[in-house]
Parts: sequence; C-alpha cells; structure tokens
Amino acid sequence: MKQKKQPVITVDGASGTGKGVVSQSVAKKLGWKLLDSGALYRVLALAAQKHGVPLENEQALQVLAENLDVQFVALETGAFPRIVLEGQDVTETIRTEKMGNAASKVGALPSVRKALLSRQRAFREPPGLVADGRDMGTVVFPDADLKIFLIASPEERAERRYNQLKEKGINVNLNNLVDELRERDKRDQERSVAPLKPATDALLVETDHLTIEQVAAKIMEAVRDKGMLDVTLS
Repeated sequence: MKQKKQPVITVDGASGTGKGVVSQSVAKKLGWKLLDSGALYRVLALAAQKHGVPLENEQALQVLAENLDVQFVALETGAFPRIVLEGQDVTETIRTEKMGNAASKVGALPSVRKALLSRQRAFREPPGLVADGRDMGTVVFPDADLKIFLIASPEERAERRYNQLKEKGINVNLNNLVDELRERDKRDQERSVAPLKPATDALLVETDHLTIEQVAAKIMEAVRDKGMLDVTLS
C-alpha cells in the first residue's frame, strides 16, 4: 500500500519579498514544519569560503554539497531553526548580504542544485511542511497542495532590507541594495536550471504595502479555500 505524502505549501519569490517570515507565520498557525531552502545554499556558500573552494568550481562545490555537515535545530514548531555547520552555529553568519549573493551564485550551478534536492525533500514530514525558496513549487515539490509566489518591486524590497540592516546598526546604501537585488533577480531568473518563476498553478500575491500578517492571512485564506484543513482565521 502506497504511503500518503504529507501536505506541502510552497512559498516562492525573489529575495526580499518576505517569503521567509511569511512562511514562518503560516507554519506556526498550522503547526507544520518549516523549510528555509535558501539557508542551505547560504550554508554551502559559507562552507565553500571556509574550505577555500572557489564559487566557480562546480565539481568541488557538488562534492561539498553532497557531504555538507549541516544540522537544522528547530526550537519550536514553525520557528526558524538554528543552523549548525560542522558543529558551529552559523544562523546569523549566513544572513549577511555577502552570503546571500554567494548563495545566488552557487545556486545557479545545476549539479549543486541536484545534490541538495534530496536534502530539501527530506523535510516533508508530518503533519505537513511550509517550504520557502525560489523553486519549491516548480522543482522541489511540484506536487505541492498549495503553491504561492510572492511579488514585490525591487525598490520596496530594498527599502525593507535597508530598514532591517539599519536596525542592526549596519550602514548600507539604499541605491546599492536596489542594484544588488536587480542583479540577483537577473541571475536567478536566467539560470539554466530551476530559474526563478512562478509555477503555472501558483497563486500570485503582490506584497507591496502589505504587512507580514496581511500576506499570511491571504495564504491562510487560500489554505481554507483549498479545503486542506478546517482553519479558522483569526
């Protein structure tokens, strides 16, 4: 008898669309597992830096990806897990702009994406999974029960990131952030494997001028409309 697959909600979108915090909010509301797929690519980029592997060396990066010593330690349901690389907590380290750009570069390599595919699919556990990334609904979980694709302008996304960094006491240039986001979008959209694009059956959600809770509420409404769960919206 074939075992029934656990339900999955995918939340895809470009960098800065809010998919991470939105996914966390939805996972908490549902009591489901959470996958931050971008963290895997950031961890790989950090491991490459740590071991002196050039980001252009696809073969070496593939080997590194296949043997990546990483653990995700969830302190509570739906919360962003702590990320441990080779015994060291790197949760904050991988969130820098430098690691984000490096992750975009390694994520464009076909053999690297293939090497990390099974690791991502292994997160599909009871009672269900909310997975955020760039190709969750198109490649990793094409059979997902609900697919969401978040959209926001580069200017809006850069301003969000600018405010986040300023709160942490990090001085950045807003115009530079816009340029970096445009460059990352172009690289993600034009890569040969798993390019950033909505699945044909994805629900598109425009997030400009919406709060995290408003976006999460839209997704929860879609969950209810799909009849996936008897969810009472707050």
